[in-house]
Amino acid sequence: MSIQIADITFDRVDYDAEGDVLYLHHGAPSTAVEFDASPEGHALRFDEHDNLVGVTIINVRWLLEHEGEITLTIPSREQIRLGPMQLHDALAAV
Repeated sequence: MSIQIADITFDRVDYDAEGDVLYLHHGAPSTAVEFDASPEGHALRFDEHDNLVGVTIINVRWLLEHEGEITLTIPSREQIRLGPMQLHDALAAV
């Protein structure tokens, strides 16, 4: 399963239902060398060339139920909104 966000295809998708945490990564997780947080509090991981390679979204299901979408601001890009349909397969895989 993969999830497309902006121009990035995250090919490693794991959802922890108990913690309500969604882990997204492009390629091997070991490629992440820099870490930051989005203004919304989501964890962002970057490779050695400052390319976004990972995102961790906490309270993903709660956010979708209460806000209707998840807002994700990535440095050097506009704000991205993720709706239930984009994350349906990842959340249903548990």
